[in-house]
Amino acid sequence: MALLEFLDLGPHAAFILWSYGICLAVVIGLIAWVRIDRARQEAALRDLEAQGIGRRSGTRTQA
Repeated sequence: MALLEFLDLGPHAAFILWSYGICLAVVIGLIAWVRIDRARQEAALRDLEAQGIGRRSGTRTQA
C-alpha cells in the first residue's frame, strides 16, 4: 500500500482534518491553561507564606 493511498481520506477529508486540528488546538489550550493556573497558584502560595500564613501540615503557626 502506497503512502498516498493510506492518506486518502475520501470525500470527507476536510471534515476529518478540521476535526483533528480543532481537537489538537483544544488539547494544547488545556495544557497551557493548566500550566498558567499552576504558576498563579504557586505565586499565591508564596505570597501567603511570605505573610506568615503556612500550610496546615507545616510547623509554622497561622498569624
